[in-house]
Amino acid sequence: MHKVHSPAGIAGPVSPSYSHGIEVPPGARWLTVSGQVGVTPDGKIAEGIAAQADQAWKNIVAILKGAGMGLEDVVKVTTFLTSKDYIPAAREVRGRYQVDGYRPASTLLVVAGLAAPDYLVEIEAIAAKA
Repeated sequence: MHKVHSPAGIAGPVSPSYSHGIEVPPGARWLTVSGQVGVTPDGKIAEGIAAQADQAWKNIVAILKGAGMGLEDVVKVTTFLTSKDYIPAAREVRGRYQVDGYRPASTLLVVAGLAAPDYLVEIEAIAAKA
């Protein structure tokens, strides 16, 4: 299992869904997951921020599974949102994909836009499995 680093002397995480640092054991196998958007398997863009975030997470889970990994192997998540108003919905959806007791390192950015104007969220991940 990965080691969580949340040292004394700095403020705790702003949200319960992440840790300040994650240490991966030597010899682990790494997987970098490209940014995933709310596009369904049939190529349609999901409607609204919650549906797009949910689909992005479903895509990440499928990629992890294809690599013989799971959400418990994710060590870093970066989320890009096109509006700060989407933060509560994105956090709520992410919480549904949270593995009990495990919180990867995380960054959330609000950006002016993504690759297509209908994309509201993009999520990338890094996973490691010993």
